[in-house]
Amino acid sequence: MEKKNGNEISRRSFIKRTALASGAIGTMSMGSSALLSSCKGEKGTVYTPLKAAGTYYIPELPDKAADGRELKAGLIGCGGRGTGAAFDFLNAANGVTITALADTFVDRLEGAAKQLKEKKNIDIPADKRFIGLDAYKQLIDSGVDMVIIATPPNFRPEQFKYAVEKGKHAFLEKPLAVDPAGYRSIIASAKQASAKNLAVITGNQRHHDRPYVESYKKIMEGYIGEITGAVVYWNGGQLWYRNRQKDWSDAEWMIRDWVNWTWLSGDHIVEQHVHNIDVFTWFSGGVKPVNAVAFGSRQRRVTGDQFDNFSVDFTMENGIHVHSMCRQISGCKDNVSEFIQGTKGSWTSAGHVIKDLAGNEIWKYDWEAQKQQFQQSNPYVLEHVNWVNHIRANKTIDMATDLGVSTLAAVMGRESAYTGREVTWDQISASSQDLMPADLDLKKKMDMKGFVVPVPGKA
Repeated sequence: MEKKNGNEISRRSFIKRTALASGAIGTMSMGSSALLSSCKGEKGTVYTPLKAAGTYYIPELPDKAADGRELKAGLIGCGGRGTGAAFDFLNAANGVTITALADTFVDRLEGAAKQLKEKKNIDIPADKRFIGLDAYKQLIDSGVDMVIIATPPNFRPEQFKYAVEKGKHAFLEKPLAVDPAGYRSIIASAKQASAKNLAVITGNQRHHDRPYVESYKKIMEGYIGEITGAVVYWNGGQLWYRNRQKDWSDAEWMIRDWVNWTWLSGDHIVEQHVHNIDVFTWFSGGVKPVNAVAFGSRQRRVTGDQFDNFSVDFTMENGIHVHSMCRQISGCKDNVSEFIQGTKGSWTSAGHVIKDLAGNEIWKYDWEAQKQQFQQSNPYVLEHVNWVNHIRANKTIDMATDLGVSTLAAVMGRESAYTGREVTWDQISASSQDLMPADLDLKKKMDMKGFVVPVPGKA
């Protein structure tokens, strides 16, 4: 076996990392996955044609969802983000509640149950508290109308698939997957969800962030002209990590420390930086990358098998280049933003400002007007407002297909950095790569030699 940094790479891990087969999938369209227009018309929507991006959609963003039938939701994944999403859902509408919880670990579930009782007086009965890797099935079968899926990313495709099979509306945290196998599963399930008239909202909350939505409208109206390039950033500090406890199995440690392991999180270019990549694919009308050339390294990370910095040059299908940059190292210059250049000017999310080619400010988001017009401007709540409104209006919405493109683009960048090779969309979309460990068991010992830091140029 080939060795890296003194550790053997298992044959299975090596095959997973490098299985980038040739092939292509069909071009994604915005049609089924777009958001509802704020302009009313026949069946509640008006479509605005555009020269470059075809049809675009703007979400309705009232402060709270319209009243309607009672809705029961189940929370799958009771960690910090999952618990936060549950409260965002409860704050988005009247007549909604959480009736069931599911998590791999009892302490996480009990923590969420305690918060729901203390802050919302919602008491989850013992028979609606499900524990284990398959707990999501019990929750989905427990009589809920909808599910909030906030487990580690690698588990989301299978959980979404089961939810759709059972006819449940779904809120999916980002990213949607960590590998091509998960991406294809998400896309297939999204199509089935649309066919069943289900509402699927995703956790790329910038789509429900008022300044981003207004900026998007201005770009669609031609304020910066045709897009010619972009730079997207998520440069921030080190995230949390978990030191291994004596009584934890291999699987339990990694799942509790999930944000530091590629098979669980996809690495931070996928788990976190997908937000910024998604802003560009959204603002450009769903344009996909044709290829990616990237590099990255591991400098200061403590646990896991991931890099802590990436730099990617994406060539998009319309020929323009996008520079993607992300870092999780404390003590460095931070920047979480997006910059898009056009033939007439540029836009940045730093303040949500548009300038002409001479550098003159020609538009800026009006923050004071927002305060006067709206009481609710938390995008984490507003995405649930949109979700509930679609369900109560019996309207389908599919945000998973578009976010799937952004997710796979991030995976594409990761694999280029890990291997040191150019990676194309056709290769990554047809790849057999599946990072889920075989026969995952919380009690069995795992081959930890298979989880090593990649060495570019050797994979």
